[in-house]
Amino acid sequence: MTHPTPRLRVIFMGTPDFSVAALDAVHAAHDVICVYTQPPRPAGRGKHPRPTPVHQRAEALGLRVRHPTSLKSPEAQADFVALDADIAVVVAYGLILPEAVLDAPRLGCLNIHASLLPRWRGAAPIQRAIMAGDAETGVCIMQMEAGLDTGPVLLRAATPILETDTSATLHDRLSEMGARLITQALAQIDSLVPVPQPVDGVTYAAKIDKSEAQVDWTQCAEAVARHIRSLAPFPGAWCMAPFGRLKLLDARAVEGQGAPGQVLSGLIVACGAGAVELRLVQREGKRAMGPEELLRGTGALDGVVLG
Repeated sequence: MTHPTPRLRVIFMGTPDFSVAALDAVHAAHDVICVYTQPPRPAGRGKHPRPTPVHQRAEALGLRVRHPTSLKSPEAQADFVALDADIAVVVAYGLILPEAVLDAPRLGCLNIHASLLPRWRGAAPIQRAIMAGDAETGVCIMQMEAGLDTGPVLLRAATPILETDTSATLHDRLSEMGARLITQALAQIDSLVPVPQPVDGVTYAAKIDKSEAQVDWTQCAEAVARHIRSLAPFPGAWCMAPFGRLKLLDARAVEGQGAPGQVLSGLIVACGAGAVELRLVQREGKRAMGPEELLRGTGALDGVVLG
């Protein structure tokens, strides 16, 4: 005879779209007593404050929401402790959790991290895994401690990185994996054994800087294609074309030879070694489009060297 999973009193802490699937999964199985998220930020043409995706979803579910700018003050920490939670679930929250917050829930704080720890600790694990040419990535459920993604791992699941994957497709896959895995972790919380992360294999996924986005055509074709897919859709890799800046949203390595950045035919562009086929691009102020549609508007670019 199986016993139903006890409902836990959960504080959920998350901010972007990536976190929403996990919020839905935790809410379906447990009592989410409060949701913490980043404060609304100015967005859109009017620069009006816009609640985060997690904030919007939490309100739709009728959950209490808090969005402090920091958790460092005694008042913010006292408010957190007073919730008397069994556990906190943290996924892409974006604020540092002080020791007093980490220690407050009876069962501690669990983090959903989008990599196979200890590889790609830090802010941009999805983009860095694609950029580096990793064969696979995944999700870890980690017990949080004071260090940056250094805590012991309770559960992990892997997925291959396909040569068609962009950050967008991998983001969605890992988001759903994280939701399933955190549900499993909470159901088995009393029996899971924390496994310390190995000392070997630690890498850090530094936050993506917009200065990285311009394509370096002198790199080999595989590296250029991975760079483009890793930054799609945001911030978007780009190059300079005769008509202005061109955002590059999907690419594959193909055969070809020419000066780095030279358009060989269609939107096949030579690299330091090999070439890439640009499959989805976006002119400034326009929507994303395939090569045929772009070239209907610009005319052939054969022989042009992109910057």
